[in-house]
Amino acid sequence: MSSARDEILARIRAATATTTASTTGTTAAVSAPRDYRHTDERPRDELVALFCERVDDYKAEVQRVSSAKLPHAIGAAAARHGARRLVIPAALPDSWRPPELDLLADDMTLTPRELDELDGAITGCTIAIAETGTIALTSSAHEGRRLLSLVPDLHICIVNRDQVVGSVPEAITQLGSIVGHDRRPITLISGPSATSDIELQRVEGVHGPRKLVVLVVEESA
Repeated sequence: MSSARDEILARIRAATATTTASTTGTTAAVSAPRDYRHTDERPRDELVALFCERVDDYKAEVQRVSSAKLPHAIGAAAARHGARRLVIPAALPDSWRPPELDLLADDMTLTPRELDELDGAITGCTIAIAETGTIALTSSAHEGRRLLSLVPDLHICIVNRDQVVGSVPEAITQLGSIVGHDRRPITLISGPSATSDIELQRVEGVHGPRKLVVLVVEESA
């Protein structure tokens, strides 16, 4: 194990080493190659379909809905999981709010214990990555603070189709500008929270919600 570790670290040091200019004696950092694919040119419909497929692979629920049917889809998802009292960001659009649910707008004072006593949370997102089925939240107004997507047992996340990008580099580029400008934290979600023990027994809900429902809105909502 130590030999393998030493070899890996040696390769990293070699790849990130500085070069010395023999004539001037100055040093300059070696530029890392950045010739990987930065954008995905596939049609939007193909990217959305791939995203839904990957989300389903993670054992999350995923459904494509119209903006007009979004409140009904949210209400139906909550009913399937026996959820009625859900926390929402204060700025969650009114058009997303099912009237039959008891929705508590987060005023930033709810404690983790109080959030844990609720049935679930409803949030939007910033970006969704087709290749990995990953959803990125950045604590924007319609997403709320990180605790909303980490503490309640059910997370219903709304993804607009125009938020789906193809690749991780494409997503990181966009997220980097948000982090650099607004200094907001990033939460990356790939399926319900789960881990496995040494015997590969899957345990859900260790680091976040056990149940994830992703509703992909076919047009801007």
